[in-house]
Amino acid sequence: MLAFSRRAVLVALLVMATPTFAQTTITDSRGTQTFAEIPQRVIALSWAVVEQLVELDVPLLAVADPDGYGLWVVQPALEPGVENVGRRDEPNVERIAELKPDLIVISDDQAELAPVLERIAPVIHFTLFSLDHDNAEATRTSYLELARLFDREDLARERLAGLDAHLGALRGKVERHFGGDLPKVTAISLMDQARVRVHGGNSTSEAALLALGLDPAFPQPATTWGFVQKRVEQLGPVEEGIILNIEPFRAADQLFPSPLWQAMPFVREHRFAGVRPSWTFGGAFSIGYLAEAFTEALLTIDP
Repeated sequence: MLAFSRRAVLVALLVMATPTFAQTTITDSRGTQTFAEIPQRVIALSWAVVEQLVELDVPLLAVADPDGYGLWVVQPALEPGVENVGRRDEPNVERIAELKPDLIVISDDQAELAPVLERIAPVIHFTLFSLDHDNAEATRTSYLELARLFDREDLARERLAGLDAHLGALRGKVERHFGGDLPKVTAISLMDQARVRVHGGNSTSEAALLALGLDPAFPQPATTWGFVQKRVEQLGPVEEGIILNIEPFRAADQLFPSPLWQAMPFVREHRFAGVRPSWTFGGAFSIGYLAEAFTEALLTIDP
C-alpha cells in the first residue's frame, strides 16, 4: 500500500512538471478553428505561409516547390531536408497523405484545395491578398494567429518589434544617403522584353518603400495583389524619381541594350537600379527583406 502511494505521488509530480497546452482557438479566413494540441507534422503549400512559419521557428515537414522558393523568395531560408510535395497550385495529394501531417497551411487562391486536403489533416487557410483589406496588415494578423496556435506569441511580438526597429534603421540610412531630400521611388518586376509589373497600392513592395519614407514615382491604384501589368514602353512617362527592378530578370541582355529601354528618362539619368531577388507576395517579414534590398539598391544611386 505504501509503495502504491509513493508511485501515485511520483506520477502526480511528473504530471505537474510537464508543460501543458491549453485548447487553443484561432481565426483563419473561414472562421474559428480549435486545436487540442500543438501540431507537430506541418505542411505548408503557400510560400507566404512558409515564410510565416519559418519566422516562428516552426519545423516544416514539407512545402510546395522548395526549389522555386529558394530562387524567388530566398529569405528566410528553408531548413535542409524539407520534403517537396509538388506545385503550389497542384500539390501531390498522395505524397501529402503518405507523410501523415497533422496540419496543412494554405493561403489565397489555394482555398479550392481545402476540401481535398481536409480528408488528410486539418487545414488552415489565410486570405493574405485582397482588395478588401490592407495586405501588409493582413500578413501581421495571420502571423500572430499562427503564433497563438504554436504557443509562440511572445516570440512573434518580439520579432515584429525587431522588424519595425530594423525598418526605422533602414529609413535612416536612406535619409542620410539622400541628405533628407528623399526621391520618389517605384518598384517594378520586368517580366520579358514587352511586359512589366508595376507595384503600387496594396503591395508589399510599396509598403516597404513607404516604411522607408518614400512616395511612389509612378503611382498605381490598389489591387488585390498590389501590381498593375503594363507594356514596357508605358514606363516612359516616369520623368522624375527612381525605378527599381526586382530581379531575377532573364531577358536583361535583350531589353537593356535596346533603343526603347535606353530612351527611358530614368535610364538616361541613371535613376534605375536592379534589386536582388525578394518575394513580393510574402508574409510580414517580406516587407523587411524588400526594404533591405531596396535600401541596398538606392545606395548605389547618386543623390
